[in-house]
Amino acid sequence: MARGEGAEQYAAVLLPIKPIHTEIKTAKPKDQRNRLTVWNKLCYAVGGAPYQITGSALGFFLQIYLLDVAQLDPFHASIILFVGRAWDAVTDPTVGFLVSRSRWTGIGRMMPWILCSTPFAVLTYFLIWYVPPFEQGKVLWYLVFYCLFQSMQTCFHVPYSALTMFITNDQKERDSATAYRMMVEVLGTVLGTAIQGQIVGGATNCPTEPDELNGRNSTNTSRVPLDETKQAYLIASGVICIIYVLCAAVLFLGVKEQKENGRKKTLLTFRQGLWLVMSYGPYIKLVIGFLFTSLAFMLLEGNFALFITYSLGHRKDFQNILLVIMLSGTLTIPWWQWFLTRFGKKKAVYFGITWAVPFMILIVCIKSNLIISYLVSVAAGVSVAAAFLLPWSMLPDVVDDFKVKNPDIHGYEALFYSFYVFFIKFASGVSLGISTLSLKFAGYVTGSCSQPEAVSLTLKVLVSPVPVVLIAVGLLILRTYPIDEERRQGNRKLLQEMRDSESETSALGSSV
Repeated sequence: MARGEGAEQYAAVLLPIKPIHTEIKTAKPKDQRNRLTVWNKLCYAVGGAPYQITGSALGFFLQIYLLDVAQLDPFHASIILFVGRAWDAVTDPTVGFLVSRSRWTGIGRMMPWILCSTPFAVLTYFLIWYVPPFEQGKVLWYLVFYCLFQSMQTCFHVPYSALTMFITNDQKERDSATAYRMMVEVLGTVLGTAIQGQIVGGATNCPTEPDELNGRNSTNTSRVPLDETKQAYLIASGVICIIYVLCAAVLFLGVKEQKENGRKKTLLTFRQGLWLVMSYGPYIKLVIGFLFTSLAFMLLEGNFALFITYSLGHRKDFQNILLVIMLSGTLTIPWWQWFLTRFGKKKAVYFGITWAVPFMILIVCIKSNLIISYLVSVAAGVSVAAAFLLPWSMLPDVVDDFKVKNPDIHGYEALFYSFYVFFIKFASGVSLGISTLSLKFAGYVTGSCSQPEAVSLTLKVLVSPVPVVLIAVGLLILRTYPIDEERRQGNRKLLQEMRDSESETSALGSSV
């Protein structure tokens, strides 16, 4: 990228002398400017890890932490989960709007948001996993710091997501960078699951043997292990905070944000931005389709730790089963990138998302068996990888399609990303709130080492039938998504012609 900018300067100097050869001289540097090195892609990808590391830790463990460690009532836990996610969803379009109106600085337009939000995100994340030494106001403690963290995380992730459009203009390079990003992000979920699970998994205040579980003295000795569990959660959160800061530093040092020369940013009000995004058909179909499929996987994620612990009875192994799912997803990301390149993104969606359905059904139909649970986890991870990769790989295509249809509107990229995240997070908050309330109605006992049969049945419903129905609805909606491979390639050619025309106009203006 830096080499390309230098080449443009030399081309502008030579233009008045040899105008006939200007196009030949500028073609090669322009291609070089659009290409990203492996180092650039890796540094860009590392920037996506904090969102997934913290997201997987919160997604898999926050519910069980609030219920069994902080020992909140399920109703209060549901309020925290729903309000926190809903607040997070509302902040996304707000931050997206503010980012779209941000001015260019010496380090870019997106990067200041990322850097300034990092220290506050780290602090608030750590405090989420701290159990305050008071009972009155404990619910308010978690609600405030969960909402604050989500706000700071939004200030990091929305600009980072929109950065995809500003690291290069080339579609293939963006797709390649997105594949790197998804590989690292799924690896981030592995890290979040592994760090949180392995540190916390060894600290449990419940006995694992049936005789101990039914013993009368088990509750009398639970005080010391509970304190150890609280400490384990703090240690895990501290490790994750350090990784968060390191990833932000790598992103800043290894990625250069590309300024769009020759374009004047379109200033939009919030209402105009909302209408701009919500009135564009392909975007709405893509978002609603992935809204249902993502909701299915989020519902599974939010309840899976409880399901493994109380329905399958694998209390000692739940963190390892979660880790296997994430490892399987990480290893299959390159394969999905090859698949969507070879067969197209829509086919990858149908095949990849559907792959999880048989295993969701199998895990609740068979008798509890540890080996089968691990095998199902490996297979389910393959579909998790597709669910991670495909939405973020297809969003740039929608932005490009909009750009072709509306060539006079610029500076709106963050809005498309932020409103997508808004819908996903809001739906996630609703699902977590409803699922936690369902556990309360089923008779969930806070702090207990065993739960009623109604709780086990409720968890089975939340991790299998409901996600399967949501996946089916989402895939039916995605069938109407109009941007196929032919249209995508056509947009790519049209955008390249537009960029070539703008570069020539800019070069001629510089020579005058």
